[in-house]
Amino acid sequence: MARILVFDSGVGGLSILRALQSCEELQQQRQQWIFCSDNAFFPYGTRKEDELRTRVCDVLKAAQDQYHPDIIVLACNTASTIALDAARAALRVPVVGVVPAIKPAAEISQSHCIGLLATPATINRAYTQKLIDDFAADCKIIRIGSSEMVWMAEQQLRSGMIDNTELHRILAPLRDAIAHDQLDTVVLACTHFPLLSQQLHEQLPEVKYWVDSGKAIAQRVAWCLSRQQEAPVAHTPLPHHLALFTRLDSQARELTRALQYFQLQDMRQLDLPLTEL
Repeated sequence: MARILVFDSGVGGLSILRALQSCEELQQQRQQWIFCSDNAFFPYGTRKEDELRTRVCDVLKAAQDQYHPDIIVLACNTASTIALDAARAALRVPVVGVVPAIKPAAEISQSHCIGLLATPATINRAYTQKLIDDFAADCKIIRIGSSEMVWMAEQQLRSGMIDNTELHRILAPLRDAIAHDQLDTVVLACTHFPLLSQQLHEQLPEVKYWVDSGKAIAQRVAWCLSRQQEAPVAHTPLPHHLALFTRLDSQARELTRALQYFQLQDMRQLDLPLTEL
């Protein structure tokens, strides 16, 4: 039995947790799930890189020391592109990161016109451009950087309602590309965005392929666990799967019902040193 910790700044990492829970290889034995949200520092996209790199490592070290996961999934594109190497150096367990799924999108797109939905920070990062240059140089990439959609996904989990008029406005460049360039593929390059999959399908029914990193990350986690030189630690089973927050406030508690959908029945605040709060 492995203890798997999924980390994000908000609730977007729940889309990765859903992919992990659906993975056949991981379903072969019972897993212990821990979802950790650094909601006290949310959103990450507005933070300076050095500040964010330090913060991610500090929070993950605290989670590692208190809950002893066998593997950590850094389920945030922004954090992965900035802090993945630092986290791997700072932690004792394997760390799997999330990157925009540009390579698989380029492989399946028939029109070679691809939409890239991400946060502004991910859209503008050199890492993302390198992925495009390496794997999608022959494709036209329609980039949309949206912080508003992150908040929509957060609201969707809390209330089940979002502003569809605003979403329609944000997606306007993709509708234009469908009409003029036969855009057929969209990359969801923020882990929050698969939580809006129903609304996105309704807004853009012409899109053939919606691509995110969930399945690939789940397969990578299963592969890493299967190849650990030592078996996972024989943990005392958790009474319930956990949802950890760096600030367990009323907004976090609004997620109680949604978290139960992901089997997360125990909500706790992660203890951080005072210097890290």
